[in-house]
Amino acid sequence: MEKHKKYIKRCLQLAKNGLGTTRPNPMVGSVIVYNNKIIGEGYTSPYGGNHAEVNAINSVTDKALLSKANLYVSLEPCNHFGKTPPCSDLIVSRQIPKVVIGCIDPFDKVAGKGIEKLQKNGCEVTVGVLEAACIEMNRRFFTYHTKKRPYIVLKWAETNDRFIDTIRTEKDIVKPTWISNRYARQLVHKWRSEEQGILIGTNTALHDNPKLDVRHWSGNSPVRIVLDRTGKIPKQYHLFDKPIQTIVFTEKKQKSTSKNILFKNLDFSGKVPQQLCDALYELEIQSVFIEGGAQTIQSFIDADLWDEARIFIGDVSFNKGVKAPTIEGVEMYRQSIQKDVLKIIRKKH
Repeated sequence: MEKHKKYIKRCLQLAKNGLGTTRPNPMVGSVIVYNNKIIGEGYTSPYGGNHAEVNAINSVTDKALLSKANLYVSLEPCNHFGKTPPCSDLIVSRQIPKVVIGCIDPFDKVAGKGIEKLQKNGCEVTVGVLEAACIEMNRRFFTYHTKKRPYIVLKWAETNDRFIDTIRTEKDIVKPTWISNRYARQLVHKWRSEEQGILIGTNTALHDNPKLDVRHWSGNSPVRIVLDRTGKIPKQYHLFDKPIQTIVFTEKKQKSTSKNILFKNLDFSGKVPQQLCDALYELEIQSVFIEGGAQTIQSFIDADLWDEARIFIGDVSFNKGVKAPTIEGVEMYRQSIQKDVLKIIRKKH
């Protein structure tokens, strides 16, 4: 079993290379071992490309060795046609005799069917090696398929005296109130590139006029999601820039003038966080990064619809202002970023 763990750990290392590019597919890593030596390895290509097992098999120079090798993979091989053929079919056709799998795929079209096909075709299958770590790797994918909602990451910066913003008036200049330092802000752009959607409320849009892109990092900008109940946000604001898709949830009927601007109706008198989760699930948004403001973030906390919170504590005090959200959970991580502090909290299960 220790040997199996060693190679599944390598699968997990490889899988990380797909963060932010594979969705709606999961991040998967695979290695092929012959005579206690890795002879091939791969990870999931950007969506539409090869899966990890295919890339690993293709990387093997001497294909004759496959019929005597073991294949390790962090997630169950697929058994259905999507953008690519089933990986289980390729494994069978290459007569790979043994497959070691980290965890079962929760997706309805797979969910044990890949394992069943391998076993029916004479392949020896071992399942559940470093299972918790493999599920953690694809926590966004698992949450989406098991809870029928996006994986939700909350993020905010607060002062030493626990304020998230100053008190704004209509006369104030439209710009962000910076609490965290520039290194923390760059890290936020990295995080944005890792999630499929990014959500803010009306006040944050009006006060900050944010771009919600990844201009300080390399990667894809997330789909912008904004609450605009009565259509207050001016159409010349950055949120309506055409290159990045924006979804606007509103009570006001509006017709889009661009394929990248989508208006969706929402009943703001009802349970807004749950309605948003339901709508985003239908839109196949697997993860959402919620950046503000305080009221929007607190509404998801109060509805118990969140998975982790990333909180910067800046080296500054406001004395008065907009109070930061209140949250309870398990602190998983704490780090100093110059004079700022980052802490990451997970919800208790």
